[in-house]
Amino acid sequence: MDHSSDNEPHYHVPLSQHHHMSIPWHNLVVNPHAPVTESSLTERSSIVGRVGIIMLSCGTGAWRVREAMNTIARHLGLTCAADVGLVSIQYTCFEGHRHYSQTLSLPKSGVNTDKLTAVAQFVAHFGDESLGLTAHEIHLQLDRIQQKPGNFSAWQVGLASALACSAFVFLLGGGPIEMLCCFVGAGVGNYLRRLMGEHSITYIASTAVSVAAACISYLLLFSALRLGLHVAPAHEAGYIGAMLFVIPGFPFITSGLDIAKQDMRSGLERMAYAINVIVVATLTGWVVAMLVHFQPANFIALDLSTGTLLVFRLLASFCGVFGFSIMFNSPVKMATVAGCIGAVANTLRLELSDGHVPAAAAAFIGALVAGLLASLIRQRMGYPRISLTVPAIVIMVPGLYMYRAVYNLGLNNFAVGGSWLIKAALMVVALPLGLAAARIISDNEWRHCN
Repeated sequence: MDHSSDNEPHYHVPLSQHHHMSIPWHNLVVNPHAPVTESSLTERSSIVGRVGIIMLSCGTGAWRVREAMNTIARHLGLTCAADVGLVSIQYTCFEGHRHYSQTLSLPKSGVNTDKLTAVAQFVAHFGDESLGLTAHEIHLQLDRIQQKPGNFSAWQVGLASALACSAFVFLLGGGPIEMLCCFVGAGVGNYLRRLMGEHSITYIASTAVSVAAACISYLLLFSALRLGLHVAPAHEAGYIGAMLFVIPGFPFITSGLDIAKQDMRSGLERMAYAINVIVVATLTGWVVAMLVHFQPANFIALDLSTGTLLVFRLLASFCGVFGFSIMFNSPVKMATVAGCIGAVANTLRLELSDGHVPAAAAAFIGALVAGLLASLIRQRMGYPRISLTVPAIVIMVPGLYMYRAVYNLGLNNFAVGGSWLIKAALMVVALPLGLAAARIISDNEWRHCN
């Protein structure tokens, strides 16, 4: 509802043909020559909303979206009240006795840490660099951020997922055979998923097809190795790692952080989305396993000394987090920093687990360390904290536990399946709690509720 003026001109523009109709932001500008501080309530409010919806499209949680909108609103002399979900925002901007309300939505949820960094920097420098600009010029800046191309092609993203998942499967206990097959399977699967994403295929279909392609690719290479090199059938256990590129780390972690801040709508919507992806992925993997008679057996034990295992865990954790960060469109430098954080935090978690610390407690400590390290680095390098922490702890998400839970439940082994499901749930809860604890310790604004 807009009570700013009844005399503003009306614009007639071609209507969007998309299901989620795109908004012609520039047509909300009434006076293209006036500084934004002198623009109408509608013009200024549209900038507040557009900043929020761009930030939401990058995958960050409700608290950060609202904080960005509030920052822009204060600079523009407005009071903003926003309700943020997974793919939509309802907000109202107030000025005196007038107010402007708007609802904005996205066609899909996604993650883009590079764009998130760009919009965070725009918000941080808005007061110094943009208040002298017109509303039209500010929308041009936001156009450049919104249309910012990805840093990597489909094959590069596929290669990143191959690196991440092969490292992941080593950390789960796999050896060279499992890592090689997983490298190929995950690379093919995520390459295909990226192509389907570019054609706007719905996430349920793209998840199912890409996971099936990853599992079948693993099967084909493994079958070739069995025929040519006579490898042991037990190496089939690594096919679980080939599907781990679909783990919805950002919505899982941000859902916990949002719930911790009582942003229940956003938190529960993100959690439902993440669970949906996990269910589709694990059911697809289970169906493929049933068709080809694969079983989620234990990995063949690796004969490595304590020191060698520690070094390999550090290296694999770095490679896994680096690969996941590239999948989130992080620049190489940011991905390297996230990889270093993940190498320390995840190796600590694994060492604690080996020392008979419960898996959930070890996950909490690992996430806490990752959050504290990211806070220290953020002060020096300016990267958004979540762009470093989520890739660093995605590798801790218990995808193996989740798959084994679904596999056994599908076979009516409820006791075994329920046990794996509870273990997975405890770890999934522990990870965002660890990050929340780190934020409470290191972020004065986040620890308060006002």
